[in-house]
Amino acid sequence: MEVEKGLKYEVRYKPSYSMLVVQLEPGETITAESGAMTYMQPSVEVKTRMREKSFLGTLGLSFLGRQSFFVNDYTATGAAGEAAFVSAPVGDIEVLEVSPNQGYIVQKASYIASTQDVNLDVQWQGFTKGLFGQGLFMIKVSGKGKLFINTFGAIDKHTLKPGEKMIVDNFHLVAFSDTCPYKVTKFGGLKETLLGGEGLVTEITGPGDIYIQTKNLREFVDWLWTLLEPRVQSKAR
Repeated sequence: MEVEKGLKYEVRYKPSYSMLVVQLEPGETITAESGAMTYMQPSVEVKTRMREKSFLGTLGLSFLGRQSFFVNDYTATGAAGEAAFVSAPVGDIEVLEVSPNQGYIVQKASYIASTQDVNLDVQWQGFTKGLFGQGLFMIKVSGKGKLFINTFGAIDKHTLKPGEKMIVDNFHLVAFSDTCPYKVTKFGGLKETLLGGEGLVTEITGPGDIYIQTKNLREFVDWLWTLLEPRVQSKAR
């Protein structure tokens, strides 16, 4: 088990089937994305809360793929307790260090858990232009502590030097340092955007780190549909 200011945690079954296991001392709390819990001991108490509504209000939540971003606070009461979390169907978990000088922009679907002094800003307006229709919802992470992210597939980390650029497909983009300037653009021209499959991409400029997932859920769903569609059509006849 790793220890961070009393917080004991372990990432088991890396890299393909990662699960975050946390040992909580009495009175200690960890926050996790709603639905990420796999098991917990009876001494752990759970309280569900909703992060602030998106900057677009209630309509904005539906535009952003109905991701209202509920989180659960897991607190050991009376005795120490263990809780475990996982999110992506198949993938890895990475631990990021958040400090006053190092925050992150993170895809909501990749957030799994964080320690108490890490702030999750869903009202941040910096990543909205051009994202509608793709169901992506980015959050800004700041404060001080540990941030646990879960990816679909393996984690591919890149460290950019000042002025160095990288273009990342939005469905593969997991997180990047908030020190990085960026812009969201269409992939190529209109023909490439419609036929190429990539749609929107983000051009990120260093200095800072970028975390990319090697698989994306859209491609996985498309693959599943190629298997399911013949059966669905045959039953519909």
